[in-house]
Amino acid sequence: MSHDGVRLRAVMRSVVFLTAGALAVPTLASCGSDDESGKPLAAQDIAPAGRDLVADGGTLRWAVDDVPETLNTFQSDADDATTRVAQAVLPAMFRLDAQGRPQRDADYLESAKVVDTEPKQVVLYKLDQQAVWSDGREIGAADFAAQWRALSGKDSAYWTARNAGYDRIEKIERGANNLEVKVTFSRPYADWKALFSPLYPKDVMGTPDAFNDGARRKLKVTAGAFSVQKVDRKDKEIVLGRNPHWWGRPAKLSQIVLAAVPLDKRAAALADGSVDLAEIDPADASRIALAGRAKGTSTPLQGATPTGKDENKNESGQKKKLSKKERKALAKFLRQQDALRAFTVRRSLEPAYTQLALNGSEGPLADERVRRAVARALDRTELAKVVLKPLGLPAVPVGSHLALSGQAAYADNSGALGGQDTTEAQALLADAGWVPGGPVKDKGEKAAGSEGKKSKKTDDESEGGSDGQYIVGEDNKDPQDHTKKHGHGDESSKHLADGKQYDGRKVKQGGAPGAYAPKGTAAPADAKTGLLAKDGKPLALRFVLPSGTGSESLGAVADSISRMLEKVGIRTEITKVSDDSYFKDHIASGQYDLALYSWPASAFPATDARPIFAKPVPAADGSLNVEQNYTRVGTDQVDQLFDQAASTLDEDESAALVRKADARIWAAAGSIPLYQRPQLTAARRSLANAGSFGFQTPLYEDMGFLKKGAAPSASPTKD
Repeated sequence: MSHDGVRLRAVMRSVVFLTAGALAVPTLASCGSDDESGKPLAAQDIAPAGRDLVADGGTLRWAVDDVPETLNTFQSDADDATTRVAQAVLPAMFRLDAQGRPQRDADYLESAKVVDTEPKQVVLYKLDQQAVWSDGREIGAADFAAQWRALSGKDSAYWTARNAGYDRIEKIERGANNLEVKVTFSRPYADWKALFSPLYPKDVMGTPDAFNDGARRKLKVTAGAFSVQKVDRKDKEIVLGRNPHWWGRPAKLSQIVLAAVPLDKRAAALADGSVDLAEIDPADASRIALAGRAKGTSTPLQGATPTGKDENKNESGQKKKLSKKERKALAKFLRQQDALRAFTVRRSLEPAYTQLALNGSEGPLADERVRRAVARALDRTELAKVVLKPLGLPAVPVGSHLALSGQAAYADNSGALGGQDTTEAQALLADAGWVPGGPVKDKGEKAAGSEGKKSKKTDDESEGGSDGQYIVGEDNKDPQDHTKKHGHGDESSKHLADGKQYDGRKVKQGGAPGAYAPKGTAAPADAKTGLLAKDGKPLALRFVLPSGTGSESLGAVADSISRMLEKVGIRTEITKVSDDSYFKDHIASGQYDLALYSWPASAFPATDARPIFAKPVPAADGSLNVEQNYTRVGTDQVDQLFDQAASTLDEDESAALVRKADARIWAAAGSIPLYQRPQLTAARRSLANAGSFGFQTPLYEDMGFLKKGAAPSASPTKD
């Protein structure tokens, strides 16, 4: 999942413990199974237009975070830009539709289905007879077999990031003719549609050297609507051009240029014409909306200044004379605002959700009752509103750890844990032995959080007073209000957590264990506050957040969470750390009690979500192998349900097993899904079939600029 997202299949590539009888969610009691998955909370926003309305030719300049280190999506340093290139230039047997469900890609497949289940599962792929690589060779069984061998995990010479599914294949062979590929599995595999998407040519997958190095900086052979023309690391861009051997609908654009532009530079890049399409943060979205409203006026609207203030008045409201530097900055800003009138903001929800992670490995949160109390103290709808309401997006809390509304496996299982209930939260804490009263320890004294005491400021923490650390609940003052200082930051930026570089890492646990006392231990006699204590130590949780660009909304959400927890007697110590340190030194190593980060949703949760929720297991060297389960909370039952779901070929039954796993994950309260992340994309007004795609895989061949006088339609059409 950025601290809040990378595509899940690029990470590997994103949640309820009661008895089985308690797993029926009351809010869904009146719905049949067909209704549980619902529909996406927000439609994609791409200015759809029929191909006949889109001009032939033109270059689309599309902002990315950076030029990718590799063009091989199966390597550990693959990123979103790697995925974007692969989608445009490589075959995929299945692509995702607007509801996040896999659909056969008719440009490559005539059909794909399970043709045998006994004695082994066999899938037969029938390829389109026109499907060829850019060197003229037919796509066939040799390419499938090479990819299987590379990703099976049997040859350690291949530096692969993941092999899920490929390790279940027993053999691949040619079918009745060159257009048929027969795949036999050694064990049943429900998520077989996840395989061979993308499919690389055997030239890339055939040998370890070719796999490890051959596709990092170039892709000579492709088979999509576009091909890779140039990877320019000096100018920080990748140029994709029309593939002359493409047999499908011809690409409307002549070129797509993926240009590396940092998030905080994108408004300027849009204004100067460097890019036509870019994901942006809420601040830039507001600028563009303001520019659009100012169209036709000779003066800027109120707030349309570099600082958002009236630059012609001082703090007392009197007119002041601007300095030369201020006049220059204002003139530049107004020129940019004028240029930004050519753009619009296309809004949807990203297929990823932000969660509150609770480190259950030690300290107070090792007790399930305390974790459940934290969850019951939260008003998730109010937390969703903090981020989504100002953006005009539906502020609906996420009801599943394993799917999002509209996907086949989605059901709101939050009822297995229960909604916001202050009384119930307090009862759970009391049952765990945390009682009202007890002085809040001085900052240097030992407390009951995972660190044992407030750590000294390290080099990775933000400088500048409360931007580094502040404590909620230590007195009657509210913590610094980040919504006032920063507004709502970028929930679609890099601050939206992936942690893919830590996939499968064995991490050592840090911090001192928390203090515990027998149930009913009396509070200290000199209790002066409403906060909770046990054995003379206050209930204080270390809340770790990233501090860089795009983290403002996470800070606003954290502040709201802290105030909610204070109401039930839990103190939080908020510490902001640098982006580089956030995952490596805190989340992956277990140096936190509470944290905010995101996971992307997958169309194949039985496979992709398992490492995120798998029960950690001790390693021989004394470390804990957590895979991607950074909360360290897991159970054998959840693991078994994932295994059953991945081995069940009946799609409805597999989805039901995923839902059961999700209900049990909710009850364990290791992580609390909060809201689906916003997706804000600035697009040139004349650009069609591009923007905020939501779940759906983009159709690169349909993107383009509208013909003169044409306007987008309500829904796209094809010709």
